[in-house]
Amino acid sequence: METDPKISRNPWGIPNLGFGIGLRTVHFSRILNTWPAVDWFEVISENFMDSGGRPRGVLDRIAERYPIVMHGVSLSIGSTDPINREYLSKLKRLADEVQPCWVSDHLCWTGVLGKNTHDLLPMPLTEESLAHVAARV
Repeated sequence: METDPKISRNPWGIPNLGFGIGLRTVHFSRILNTWPAVDWFEVISENFMDSGGRPRGVLDRIAERYPIVMHGVSLSIGSTDPINREYLSKLKRLADEVQPCWVSDHLCWTGVLGKNTHDLLPMPLTEESLAHVAARV
């Protein structure tokens, strides 16, 4: 989605989209019935990567009216495991279809040896961990 060139940007060039809220399934009906006065919606990428049906249909309808920002919780860029190429492929497919203003994730690790902890585990604050993550970007 193209953002309005009149929208202000922060020092890193990211547009200031205004006031946004997280798009969660419990809010679908209310959003579709009232089209609330918010500026954009944030979606958790993984909630829509493998989904079709109603959740994806609702996201597509909302994306017609509002800017979307995708935020993930499973990239695990800080892990010592190899980057999950299948995950990246699904993420790219969703981003290509939804056309978000940007895609983000946590600077953390979420598992090891292929096992997901379902938690956002902190990175050690070391030069070694910085070099590890930088090489994976």
